[in-house]
Amino acid sequence: MLATVLQWLVLATLTGILVGCGVSLFLVGLTTLTNWTAPAPRWIWMLLLPTGGFLNGLLLHYGYRLNRTRLKDGMFSAFYDQGGRMPFTTILIKPLAALITLSCGGSAGKESPCAHIGASFGAGLGKLLNLNVEMRKRLVACGVSAGFAGVFGTPLAGAIYGVEVLAVGRVRTDFLLPAIIGGVAAFQTCRFLGVPYEKYLSPFLTPFSEWLFFKTIAIGVFCGLAGFVYVEMVHQMRKGFEKLGRTFNLWPPLSPLIGGGLLSILIIWIPTSYFGLSLPLMDDALHGESMPYLGFLWKCLLVGVTLGSGFYGGVVTPQFVIGAIAGNAFAPLVGLEPALGASVGLVAVVAASSNTPIAAILLGVELFGGVGLPYVAGAAICAYLIIGHRSIYPDQRVAYPKSSWIETRPEMPVGQGKIRLSYGLIKCWFQRRKNGTRGSK
Repeated sequence: MLATVLQWLVLATLTGILVGCGVSLFLVGLTTLTNWTAPAPRWIWMLLLPTGGFLNGLLLHYGYRLNRTRLKDGMFSAFYDQGGRMPFTTILIKPLAALITLSCGGSAGKESPCAHIGASFGAGLGKLLNLNVEMRKRLVACGVSAGFAGVFGTPLAGAIYGVEVLAVGRVRTDFLLPAIIGGVAAFQTCRFLGVPYEKYLSPFLTPFSEWLFFKTIAIGVFCGLAGFVYVEMVHQMRKGFEKLGRTFNLWPPLSPLIGGGLLSILIIWIPTSYFGLSLPLMDDALHGESMPYLGFLWKCLLVGVTLGSGFYGGVVTPQFVIGAIAGNAFAPLVGLEPALGASVGLVAVVAASSNTPIAAILLGVELFGGVGLPYVAGAAICAYLIIGHRSIYPDQRVAYPKSSWIETRPEMPVGQGKIRLSYGLIKCWFQRRKNGTRGSK
């Protein structure tokens, strides 16, 4: 066991340093490009969005021809189907596509390309060292964790997220040590290279209150519904654009071009602050500025069109923004301060949309301090249950159902699994209905 610890101290630290360097390079490029395009007037954005969509389509369509293997470059495919292997020649395609998406105003996140960089480095290191399948899987998960930790500046939550996201209802504890070491190493590397991280003041300043706890539960329930809208919007938009492509036999790069054109029309009515990363909007919500009730719907729509049409970008940063806006807007309805509602909402939507309640709770602790742990924990778990068996990641596996009233096929992807009421519940319901019918006669 000591040899195991020493082994991962070396391998995971090396992976984390490599991933931290890659994440830092990506974030520097993103900051440079977005600082250049952000001050542009609205009409410039209306030109940039379809242009960025077309460039995304060309890059993703032709770039993957460099992949001479039959391997896919998704982290779920690498872990479940490919024994921890990924194509290394295409490592730059997704980061470059994300830079184009975000600098042109596409509404997406910055973490998926960083997780992709991490998974690719982990798989590449496993291949270089000729490790066995189980070791390669751990290095892929370690790289993903390092990517999330580096991009968000939350080493513990990022590390757990990279492990917990693999399956609903199960955390591989044997993956935790490499994930945590890799996450810390990536975070420290990014800090050493000058990546800035936002610090937030804790809104949980009063002693624990049972009444306040139940109010945050209510915010968690609502934010679970907000997460449901977000997940369904992205998936339904993707299905709609795929159907459009099949119906008219579209050349693949034209789909994101059409999506960019639709975004350039929406920018006429929706404020520009909802486009791109929308981090200033999230900061305003967390600092207590009032948000509109429909704000989270606008963000869901923009992310759905962006990712559904074929742009590439992250899916977690939008969860931060949607959760902060929704929690802020609806907090006064239950007698909470908007800043406190935004903090709870941010954590709750991450727990729901990604099915990662443990990582979300740790995220709340790392961002807002440990005083509010009971509040963010209750809201996160409720949101995680309310959204049901849905996920922003359609390839995420369902290890165990969220309720004893639900049946699932073990290890089925969320996007393919058949979720139904358990036989015992159905039998009980029909029996009561039958007895009620007899009584009425």
